[in-house]
Amino acid sequence: MTKRRGPGEGSIFQRKSDGRWTAILTVAYGKRKYFYGETQKEVQEKLRRAQRELEQGTLVTGPQQTVKQFLEQWVENTYKPTVKLLSYIQARSIIKTHLVPGLGQVLLQKLTPDMLQALYRRTLDEGKKPSTVQIIHKVLRRALEDAVKWGLVARNVAGLVTPPRVERHEVQALTVEQAKKLLACAKGSFLSALFVLALTTGMRRGELLALRWSDVDFEQATVFVHRTVTRAAEYGLVENEPKTKASRRRIMLSAIAVEALKTHREEQGHVKTTAGERWQEKELIFCDTNGNFLGPDKLAGEFTRLLQQAGLPHMRFHDLRHSAATISLVAGVHPKVVQERLGHSTIAMTLDTYSHLLPSMQQDAATKIDDLLK
Repeated sequence: MTKRRGPGEGSIFQRKSDGRWTAILTVAYGKRKYFYGETQKEVQEKLRRAQRELEQGTLVTGPQQTVKQFLEQWVENTYKPTVKLLSYIQARSIIKTHLVPGLGQVLLQKLTPDMLQALYRRTLDEGKKPSTVQIIHKVLRRALEDAVKWGLVARNVAGLVTPPRVERHEVQALTVEQAKKLLACAKGSFLSALFVLALTTGMRRGELLALRWSDVDFEQATVFVHRTVTRAAEYGLVENEPKTKASRRRIMLSAIAVEALKTHREEQGHVKTTAGERWQEKELIFCDTNGNFLGPDKLAGEFTRLLQQAGLPHMRFHDLRHSAATISLVAGVHPKVVQERLGHSTIAMTLDTYSHLLPSMQQDAATKIDDLLK
């Protein structure tokens, strides 16, 4: 009975058909890897090198395939079942738009750090933002982690490349007087209550658009944030859980926010009556005239109109979140409380984002200490 070769054992022979030398390495029972060369010495060296890599755990044992073949299978069969829908959609789009056109025809095992660096540079040269390149890098690195686990590649080349640094967007926030001006102009708007909540709670746009009446406790004056709405390609508006554990939170409402919500509920009752059978009851607080999710574009248009009416500088809706944080910190609210209301994962994130306020806050603290100790 012939003894089966074990992992790491190899053999060399010369083929009679063409005279080429062949080395066979057993990488696992029933699984072999073949090497070819013109001379015995050449295949001996290949076999020794492969045996060292097998011993070190860096030998590529999987079948050869292109980057395109690997990524398209990976995103559908491995990534999609483990992440939220929006993460899957983003990864699939990155693969289709950037990775396949740029690296798709390269053999997965032949992928090098230089190839990745060149792709990132071309992407920037095409006018894309560094944040886009960071997402490309993140998706590829995650995919190659699995490729290493499965023995398809010996190393994760994305881990050897540094993506471009993303410059932080300068925080733009309304002053207290500007915020008052905006809310005064918003009083006639069908989204008046939304702007009140945005400026008094610091909730994100998607969190506001996902709110339902059952999330509000009028007796306790609280709102429970546990959903978010985002627009996704080909799926439309998609409702999801918050991105992080800290984003799932309960926020105390100010008196003006409670009053604004009560008024909004009455006004929504009139809208329901007008809509009649067209109304789709989803219990949404902020919705369109038929009760469906309000599109972010609709909200952005109304926000721009109010800024112009109030004579305020143009800004993103997200800057209302910064405004809420700034107003709270300037008013003396403890940063830990601001962190919890905003849904930041750590207080360091809150302090880092709003560090520009610290000098004025320290001056205020020094003045108060003087007043106490004089």
